[in-house]
Amino acid sequence: LRCPSLTDASAILSLSFLKTLFPYLSEDCTYILRSIKLGIRLVKYKKIKPFYSLLDCFLDAARRHPSKTFVKFEGRDYSYGEVDKQSSRTARALQAAAALKEGDPVALFLANEPSFIWTWLALAKLGCPAALLNFNIRSKSLLHCFSCCGAKVIIASAELQDAVEEVLPTLREQGITVFLLSETCSVQGINTLLDKISLASDEPLSKDLRANVNIRSTALYIYTSGTTGLPKAAVVTHERVWAASFIQAACGITADDIFYINLPLYHSAGFLIGMAGAIERGMTIFLRRKFSASQFWDDCRKYDVTVMQYIGETMRYLCNSPKVRRILRNHKVRVAIGNGVRTDIWSEFVNRFGNIQVRELYAATEGNIGFINYTSKIGAVGRVNFVHRFFFPYTLIKFDIEKEEPVRNSEGLCIEAARGETGLLVGKVTQRSPFVGYAGNKQQTEKKRLRDVLKKGDLYFNTGDLLRFDEENFVYFQDRVGDTFRWKGENVATSEVADILTMVPCILEANVYGVKVEGHEGRIGMAAVILTEGEDFDCSGTYKQVVSYLPAYARPRFIRIQACLEMTGTFKMKKVRLVEEGFNPALIQDPLYFLDPEQKTYVPLTEEIYRAIASREIKL
Repeated sequence: LRCPSLTDASAILSLSFLKTLFPYLSEDCTYILRSIKLGIRLVKYKKIKPFYSLLDCFLDAARRHPSKTFVKFEGRDYSYGEVDKQSSRTARALQAAAALKEGDPVALFLANEPSFIWTWLALAKLGCPAALLNFNIRSKSLLHCFSCCGAKVIIASAELQDAVEEVLPTLREQGITVFLLSETCSVQGINTLLDKISLASDEPLSKDLRANVNIRSTALYIYTSGTTGLPKAAVVTHERVWAASFIQAACGITADDIFYINLPLYHSAGFLIGMAGAIERGMTIFLRRKFSASQFWDDCRKYDVTVMQYIGETMRYLCNSPKVRRILRNHKVRVAIGNGVRTDIWSEFVNRFGNIQVRELYAATEGNIGFINYTSKIGAVGRVNFVHRFFFPYTLIKFDIEKEEPVRNSEGLCIEAARGETGLLVGKVTQRSPFVGYAGNKQQTEKKRLRDVLKKGDLYFNTGDLLRFDEENFVYFQDRVGDTFRWKGENVATSEVADILTMVPCILEANVYGVKVEGHEGRIGMAAVILTEGEDFDCSGTYKQVVSYLPAYARPRFIRIQACLEMTGTFKMKKVRLVEEGFNPALIQDPLYFLDPEQKTYVPLTEEIYRAIASREIKL
């Protein structure tokens, strides 16, 4: 055996010294190299003629390994070849029944099921962008989301027929063609689609049908709640689809992994990071209709899941589930990709379920800047590195929370936040990092543009999020600004909720905001309201209004009756103090009410109910 030489010892000491001096050097180098490789691929896709889309990537995978399982769903496996043929049938059926042509947007109102995937692939084969509608929305929100993308066709799951029928008269007035993924339907104005698909040919479609699609063409419309108003349709280009699909590769995921998707496919996380990322990797996905904490680890073991997706709420549900010894570490999950997990939950998750690499992200559907925490540093949403910052310039600027605007100096320019100081994240709008904006909403698009940031004439994307960079270059999410709160993994625009509340005869004005609840991620909806003169608070009527018009996550669970609402000098409703005061009846003199789903009404919020919420006897 050779004895270690002086040279060997010196090398070992040097490496140890480097590790001490730069503890994340190895992870930094690995991530930067992966990023450079992926960046080169994206540049190649920008230049290649004809344009190579994610659809082409899927078709190549279907040719290379047609029998490989692409989707596992409810006990059935669907191979790449099967999904390819089913998408061709669907495309031909839509081409014949709806006369779709390249560039025609189509709205998908579909549940988490394989038909979502092959219907989207079908539209991509025809060169049609897809608008991904949240299957929880109803009535006014549904009509708004549908109309702002300019679609003339909507395709809905059979289980969502009632929601479609509710808005069908308006859709028919507007000349919208409605398809239901069903073989039969007796409702006039709703066309069946499954029967047409079953009769269509599965022969490949010509690339000429999408000949004019390029990397800057619109691929998707994904809906996001911003600072004000109803959900906005973020325009997602093919370039953005590719960039988001690379996140799995950046996290070291391979074609041999099995990816568990239980988040909605209408969201960026489920569709772009999960499904599109799986296509880019050529891997297998296990798809579930919705998240189930009780079934999660059984699913992981049964389907050999190696990569899971999460949001803060789902991670907390897993940690709150009963401790069963056989499931604690008896699984193959090695990576978890997601966002919004609290530090304490993150620590508990890793301690309880094993050495799973948690890859916490920060990004926005419409944004031009994002981060990945590619280390094991608990609590951080990303890491600053020079390569990332060179290609996608960004900065943190000082922000006045009371005035809800950036702090500017005497020259009218923004002031950069110091290291360790919380600031507003803004991303520079460049050729490499564009901000396309929202479909049919120039006003809201302009609101997200911030000018004269570091020098006169520059242009940045305003994320609306407060972050902090620490001394070790880690990035930490601090809070959201503006009139949006996040609950159950969904963004809620407060003005939309306020509009619904003020339709109740007894409510004159409403100031909606989100408040923190101990042990929960995000903020739950609360409203301070002024009553119409001479009216008492109508508990039952208000309950019926919010349940009829708002999805569960957007409903204000707490109502605070006030004599008047505080306003700023520019007549904006003040929320900071209300948010800080929360909903504790021992500290608030105003009458408080709680939405009780069991009694199906609002009830006075007593200290007993407050304690039951705090101890989690009452589930929110």
